[in-house]
Amino acid sequence: MAKKKLSRKELLKGTDEFLTISTRAATFFGSHLRELKIIGIAVLVIIVGYLSVYGYMRHINKKGQEAYNLAYNTLTDNLNPGASAMPENLKKAEGLFEEVIKEYGMSKAARLALPQVGHVKFSEKKYDDAISFYDQFAEKVSGDKEYEDLTSLALASCYEAKGELKKAISILASLVKVQANPFRETAMLSLERIYRLDNQPEKANDILEKFVREYETSPFLPMAKARL
Repeated sequence: MAKKKLSRKELLKGTDEFLTISTRAATFFGSHLRELKIIGIAVLVIIVGYLSVYGYMRHINKKGQEAYNLAYNTLTDNLNPGASAMPENLKKAEGLFEEVIKEYGMSKAARLALPQVGHVKFSEKKYDDAISFYDQFAEKVSGDKEYEDLTSLALASCYEAKGELKKAISILASLVKVQANPFRETAMLSLERIYRLDNQPEKANDILEKFVREYETSPFLPMAKARL
């Protein structure tokens, strides 16, 4: 089939429509030039602001991680087998972790520094201070179940060390209730121990009997049976 040939009138009509649209666009941009400049500047400010914040956060995260690594190495060097645990080294590590929190509070490393300071405070038997740092960390990781459960175990240890056994029992009992909790075995054995410290031997035995039934392949099974 032969292709239909457009007439000169039809060709001119298409050209006229294009020119009309172009003219209207030029008129629009001309009459709104000031507003368009403002919009362009606003978009540019947003882009520059985003890039500045992104660059700043990268810098903060990098510096925070470097400071965290230094503090962590100081702490772990003090805990190496054969190394004598020096109070001054623990204090130095504590100060370095606190520096991460204060100087690089917006960094990812600052969040992880909180439980490290809590650990050092616990080692120094400053249990209220340890609880404070663990509570702050719990707020930061709210919604992350694994971190929440680990923090709960640490808090239970703090309250046990303080002699506030009822609080420790309450925390551990809530962990034991959740069957899917990956730290449930540890929580059950800790709860059994604290029940005995709190003069509740029947509840301690109930926990052990449940442990023996539910965790037949656990490496802690012989210990649990021996305590029954």
